[in-house]
Amino acid sequence: MSAPLHVSLLAFPDAFVSTITGVFDVLNSFQMLAGHDGMPPSPPFRVDIVAELAGPVDLASGMPVVANRSIDEVAATDIIIVPSVMVQDSWDPGRYPALVDWLQRMHAQGAVLCSACSGVFLLAETGLLDRCDATVHYDYAAIFAAAFPGIHLEAEQVLVVSGQDAEFVMSGAATTWHDLTLYLIARFVGTGAAQSVARFFAIQWHVDSLTPYMVFDPPMDHGDGVIGDIQVWLKENSAIGNPVQQMVAQSGLPERSFKRRFSKATGQSPINYVQRLRIERAKRLLEREHMSIDEISWRVGYEDASAFRRLFKKLAGVTAGAYRRKFQLPSHISADS
Repeated sequence: MSAPLHVSLLAFPDAFVSTITGVFDVLNSFQMLAGHDGMPPSPPFRVDIVAELAGPVDLASGMPVVANRSIDEVAATDIIIVPSVMVQDSWDPGRYPALVDWLQRMHAQGAVLCSACSGVFLLAETGLLDRCDATVHYDYAAIFAAAFPGIHLEAEQVLVVSGQDAEFVMSGAATTWHDLTLYLIARFVGTGAAQSVARFFAIQWHVDSLTPYMVFDPPMDHGDGVIGDIQVWLKENSAIGNPVQQMVAQSGLPERSFKRRFSKATGQSPINYVQRLRIERAKRLLEREHMSIDEISWRVGYEDASAFRRLFKKLAGVTAGAYRRKFQLPSHISADS
């Protein structure tokens, strides 16, 4: 019988409790699930909550967890998981030098380094991810790219495995720690065990990318007042016919100047910007209303429903029907709640 793999689940003040406790419970469920399909004869993981110092650690939400081991007590480990962390307007590096140094040393000894959601910020401080692929919560993508320009970011991906020996495993937004834990179970225990765990906890792989969850949030702080006024106007008028011509007329600028300034300010061409606004409006209607997809197409500005369907799949990553099935409010929830 092989020894269980040692998993170090990091706890530090910027971490969120939900990722730590969720991963801890799932990876410790094997004895409880003995006899289920694919389950090994003995628990395959030994999970410790590890911090700079053993004992209570107050986390970002104010709720403490107890670290049963300090990093100085962990001279070797097989898997390290950095949980999701609090990120606001920027990431200030250098707050956890002891943790960064420990991560580097454990990697040098062969540990697999994992992160859930925004935990990749701490992982990136090691420098080990430079020139590697990575993922992070899509809302933090711009902050991450500014802090770590040498890392190739794929924020739409649920899970990214990179490194010469697949030694870096990163999950994207929020509860994609589900995918991270299921991946680790499938990789180190077997797919049957991963499926049994998924069934028991009613968690599931995000088989699509994270694109359906991503909300178009254009910049408004670019400093171009004329373009900012057009953006405000578009919020209520994106379904209008001939939108680019209407935008040019509203701006009072020559068409070429308007298009250049608009693209510079927003990072999108005028027509792409309108398309993204329309698709976001369609998403809300699919979530909250029972009207047909053809009617939604017309409501958001498209007379050709087939063209709308193609554009929706391109920008949302799934068909309009699949989006409705995934995100429509359940019958016991009012759309006005």
